[in-house]
Amino acid sequence: MKTKGAGKSSTDPYCVAKYGKKWVRTRTITDSFDPRWNEQYTWQVYDPCTVLTIGVFDNWRMFADVAEDRPDTRIGKVRIRVSTLESNKVYTNSYPLLVLHRTGLKKMGEIELAVRFACPSLLPDTCAVYGQPLLPRMHYLRPLGVAQQEALRGAATKMVAAWLQRSEPPLGHEVVRYMLDADSHAWSMRKSKANWFRIVAVLAWAVGLAKWLDEIRRWRNPVTTMLVHMLYLVLVWYPDLIVPTGFLYVFLIGVWYYRFKPKIPAGMDTRLSQAETVDPDELEEEFDTIPSSKPADIVRARYDRLRMLAARVQTVLGDFATQGERVQALVSWRDPRATKLFIGVCLGITVILYVVPPKMVAVALGFYYLRHPMFRDPMPPASLNFFRRLPSLSDRLI
Repeated sequence: MKTKGAGKSSTDPYCVAKYGKKWVRTRTITDSFDPRWNEQYTWQVYDPCTVLTIGVFDNWRMFADVAEDRPDTRIGKVRIRVSTLESNKVYTNSYPLLVLHRTGLKKMGEIELAVRFACPSLLPDTCAVYGQPLLPRMHYLRPLGVAQQEALRGAATKMVAAWLQRSEPPLGHEVVRYMLDADSHAWSMRKSKANWFRIVAVLAWAVGLAKWLDEIRRWRNPVTTMLVHMLYLVLVWYPDLIVPTGFLYVFLIGVWYYRFKPKIPAGMDTRLSQAETVDPDELEEEFDTIPSSKPADIVRARYDRLRMLAARVQTVLGDFATQGERVQALVSWRDPRATKLFIGVCLGITVILYVVPPKMVAVALGFYYLRHPMFRDPMPPASLNFFRRLPSLSDRLI
């Protein structure tokens, strides 16, 4: 472990572990860069879909005066989700201890843990646990608002900190807040970027599917395109196979990804947290107090940057609202000519579907969508052009 602070030549580390309501603390090993606690603890797991938190701190209160309240320094933290552990298997692994400072991300050392999750592997018990609601019944009957949840979370953090401060040995409020992630809901440009990239990663499968369909439409691989045509014909002619085929596909995907399952429980991810390439000014803003303690020109620059980001969000929200209003405009007669055309087309489609067998219509539409590029116009289709010309309420905004 690295030296913390200019007034100490070594570290006096101790560990704090928390699961549910039970908190444990190891002994403090003084003047050591390679501490070995060799302590073992057991928790009663009330729900496997929960997290075990382990933090390492440097004890400064041992050397502080009686009248001086010297907070303990954080060295790092590890979270392990219990549900990611296989039953009755011992996981022994070293995790990096990372701390984000105003100057950037720092690796303070490593901690070696051995974790074992003992639980019955019976399928009925597992189904019963995973089928239970996450919160008490009253939360679903009379749910709390966001402001009430924040107030209760803050009050609970203060109560736990006051309770643990009277324990022996005591835990400071800075340790409790760090273990409970009390500042996780504070504004941070870094966390906003991390959440944005998380959304992009979640939607990556849809983007990949769209690219694959586009390659099928463009006949990049004629053999694959012909196979897709044959599969489409089979599903159209035998529609009862669509649902079981979809579930079979999901089952095969799960079997395929089995060989990529993690071998060890994952720790903190610096790349996911956007902590490696964070801008220094964004870190200063993240660690700034409320109200801000920075000069007026710095606060003004941050405000202008936040306004630029909010303008982009505002534009995206406006685009979403525009598309929804165009859908409503199809039958709202705001554009009489467009509504006449739309309801006329709907009437024509109704007559065709009543007369022509639905399987023939599905085959014709599918083959038209997958037609060869030589039979396709590079310009947007008429239906898309019609939709884009529909009115929205953006013209009435002041």
